[in-house]
Amino acid sequence: MTEQSNAARNQLIKRLSDGNFHSGEMLGEELGLSRAAISNHVKALTELGLNIFSVTGKGYKLEESIDLLNIERISKGLPSNIVSKVEVLNVINSTNDYVKHQLEELSKMGSQNNGYICLAEAQTAGRGRHGRQWVSPYGASIYMSMYWQFAGGYQAINGLSLVVGLAIANALTKLNINGPQLKWPNDVYLQGKKLAGVLIEVEGQMGAPCDCVIGVGLNINFASNQENIDQPWIDLATATGSKIDRNELAACLINEMFELLAVFETNGLAPFIEQWKSLDFFKDQAVKLIIGNKEVKGLCRGIDNTGALLLEVNGQVNAFHGGEISVRALK
Repeated sequence: MTEQSNAARNQLIKRLSDGNFHSGEMLGEELGLSRAAISNHVKALTELGLNIFSVTGKGYKLEESIDLLNIERISKGLPSNIVSKVEVLNVINSTNDYVKHQLEELSKMGSQNNGYICLAEAQTAGRGRHGRQWVSPYGASIYMSMYWQFAGGYQAINGLSLVVGLAIANALTKLNINGPQLKWPNDVYLQGKKLAGVLIEVEGQMGAPCDCVIGVGLNINFASNQENIDQPWIDLATATGSKIDRNELAACLINEMFELLAVFETNGLAPFIEQWKSLDFFKDQAVKLIIGNKEVKGLCRGIDNTGALLLEVNGQVNAFHGGEISVRALK
């Protein structure tokens, strides 16, 4: 998609975001486009997950009004020293990839760039763990990536995904969304279903500082018939029965991530272990670990001081570290 097309679609969404009908002719005049071009852009937006109705004699209308991300509104909830680090984009392939493409420049300044953040309205190539697709319909979630350099290198980031999960849970709780739980090593659950996920990508040499790109996807208002999700999921609109202010949530989440990562950078995982255990989704439940083509079944016994999952098998407790491990309930 060209920069010109992206700008046109962004302006088109802003016009339609009020949930009212807008004629193709009027939209074309306002955006300096032909009616055919407007029609093509509408088609492209529906492919991004927006439900746009076309009614002869009335024009185009979103199924419901949409709360677009707005840097000014997000900034109102942030300290002044953080505001300059936040960037809001429209449609990109992946927020993680967007930040990764800037790693060389970001890492030159080291910790001075810690907390640089990219948010997007939609992703065309969002990813979860193990290379799975992360479904990213337009304006339906928080899609966010943060840069953070750890001077202590790879050994300093054990448990990082657990801390990010706590930041998400804390942000939800502060907005009176109660009951979030954490699934090792990188998921947030609500009402027994997946609400959010964390994807951390790391670059650096052993014995040197490492650069982390911390991706967060948090479901807010998905279509009830959303396809291509391979596990039970929930969004905040369904869970709460109310409209969620994405800008307020984004600001709250950014604040929590800054606060917790600053503590984690200095003190490691230790200050967070007990809180994480209190929110453990699989605490004392029968689970199976999927490790490649192998499955290990046992009772989940929480995490150890390094953030490894503790699994009891035949009375013996063993620690399993992250990487290519998935945890599932044992049915």
